[in-house]
Amino acid sequence: MPVEVLVACLFAIVSGMNDGGALLATGLKLPTVRPIVGVLTLVLLTGLVPLVSQQVALTFVTRLATFQGPDATHAMIIAVLSAIAIVMVLSYYGRPTSLTLATVGGLTGAGLGAGLHVSASSVVLVLAVGLIAPFAGALAAWAAIRLLVAVTTSKGLRTWHWVGFLLQCIAYAANDGQKMLGVFLIALGTSGPSVTFGAALLFGLGTVYGMPRAGRTLSREIIVSRPLHGVAAELGSGVTVIACAAAGMPVSMTQSIAGGLIGAGVAQGSGRVRWYAAVKIVLAWVLTLPVAGLLAGFTAFAVRAIG
Repeated sequence: MPVEVLVACLFAIVSGMNDGGALLATGLKLPTVRPIVGVLTLVLLTGLVPLVSQQVALTFVTRLATFQGPDATHAMIIAVLSAIAIVMVLSYYGRPTSLTLATVGGLTGAGLGAGLHVSASSVVLVLAVGLIAPFAGALAAWAAIRLLVAVTTSKGLRTWHWVGFLLQCIAYAANDGQKMLGVFLIALGTSGPSVTFGAALLFGLGTVYGMPRAGRTLSREIIVSRPLHGVAAELGSGVTVIACAAAGMPVSMTQSIAGGLIGAGVAQGSGRVRWYAAVKIVLAWVLTLPVAGLLAGFTAFAVRAIG
């Protein structure tokens, strides 16, 4: 198997370790969606939705940098390995970060280092939307929790949990999850059902492995979480990420969920939010992109110079 395909497979597994636990974390205090059912639903939608739309995947492949030509595959490998390295280090310390930010940084840095065409305007636009997304998720969750308090009961919250969870899974498959498809597009030059479902299965394996650590951090550390907060965060982050997907803008589901949890907590009193934990996560996000970009850029430049 070619090296670039192996790297793409590894990237899908790491995506599951980093993203999958965060997606399931918000609903861990509700028994409506069992972990095994949640994982299977997430895997199925991650394979199906890209068959309908691949706009975000194309943004990774064509809008940030033009990954074409003999140096493109090497640049992709360097970008992905740099992104994985940063995320793995932070995950080891229990700080779930944005693999999307790491990927954007890695692809941009590797593209520059390899002498590929990099669109500065597209990179700035993606970063701007990514910066806004957690705040939009917080605002949407703030509105969602007020709506839920007004229209539902504890029993009815189970139904809303399913709605929020499905919305969140669709959002991930339409947006954040397509970074996996983008990497496979560069590695294989094509996409289709076999590629999308293959990536989804590898993502599922990573989710099962990484769920305890990432899930614990988001569901217990950011706020004194209650079922209502989790459902509101699911609804808020899902709406936000789907809206960004419609514009072809990749955003981090992890960031949007974290923003949604904070927004839901603030709606019922800011004292519910553990701000010190939120600050640690934000610091991890701030470090992720530039460090991944620098690591990938210097590595790609060195490989190009040696070659």
